[in-house]
Amino acid sequence: MINTPAGPAHLTTPAPRDVWWQLARKDPDTNPSQTPLWMDCLCATGPYRDASRLYEFEQGGRLVLPLVGRRHRLQVLDAEESWPAEWGIGGPVCPGGVSPAEARVVFADLARLRALRVGVRLRPADQALWADAALGFRAEPHMTQMVDLDGGFGAVWERRFHRHVRREVRHAERSDVEVDVDRTGRLAPVFYDLYQKSIVRWAEQQHEPLALARWRRTREFPERRLEEVAARFGEECAIWVAWHDGEPAAACVILRHGGHAKLWRSAMDRELAHPVHAVPLLYRLAIEDACAADCRTFDMGESVPESSLATFKAGFGAESFASPRFVRERLPVSAAERRVRTAVKRLIRFEDP
Repeated sequence: MINTPAGPAHLTTPAPRDVWWQLARKDPDTNPSQTPLWMDCLCATGPYRDASRLYEFEQGGRLVLPLVGRRHRLQVLDAEESWPAEWGIGGPVCPGGVSPAEARVVFADLARLRALRVGVRLRPADQALWADAALGFRAEPHMTQMVDLDGGFGAVWERRFHRHVRREVRHAERSDVEVDVDRTGRLAPVFYDLYQKSIVRWAEQQHEPLALARWRRTREFPERRLEEVAARFGEECAIWVAWHDGEPAAACVILRHGGHAKLWRSAMDRELAHPVHAVPLLYRLAIEDACAADCRTFDMGESVPESSLATFKAGFGAESFASPRFVRERLPVSAAERRVRTAVKRLIRFEDP
């Protein structure tokens, strides 16, 4: 039992996997990055440990908060987060929702952790209730873009895809483009080769030294991580590859859980993909596949508001939703990290996408 300033609860950490899965399957808003599989992939491919928390309340309600810390690091020097920044949306898994009092218990418990930093990234559906409960936590704005799949693919195509996107897709369908979809991990090396080519393009666009870009991006997303996700998610991980003239031109990785599909990663060889609009074709097929699987949403990931990437995603009918991250720090480490990043960006004349 724990007693917080907001009230009592029974806490189990790490959260039992059978209970976590039970709650994840009952909560209609659970997305792929809130499942135990995501936790397993994170811990298997990075220096992380399972710090998830199961809360059981006096009135019978239960919720799981996915949370990781660093292995072999003193807690007072650690960050315990849901999730680390590059791993997307975490936050509570709670079928049936929670009361404002129960939400306050969770954040009051997190506020007592000895970790140097505690962070929770909320899914859009949760932000109102949980934001009010995050007393003593600083809100960091984040935006995710999602396509509403209500009505099936016919409705998405006719009412939500913009006219220019439909035109690009038709152009791709008339071109010499062949598409392959793999749910076994067979095409993971093909995707990663395209990802390496994308790193070169991104470095040029952002005025980033190539060596730095390769180190930073492969550290954030090593090939082993893609292999691990493909192996653990199985049929729920689809790698789509568009081929032009027999060469891989573009690819994307789509994850699914319940009623939610998630565009996790995409990459391309621009010289091959752009002239034939391979990327719009892949996204169209992936969205149609999500509709066929009875998904309710297609999450296209985080974007900077009003950026070219946000505009591109909006062409597929993606709407913007706030999914803030709430952070509490014992020392202002995030501010120091931002100052260092800003100084490095100025030094290399880095341009954000």
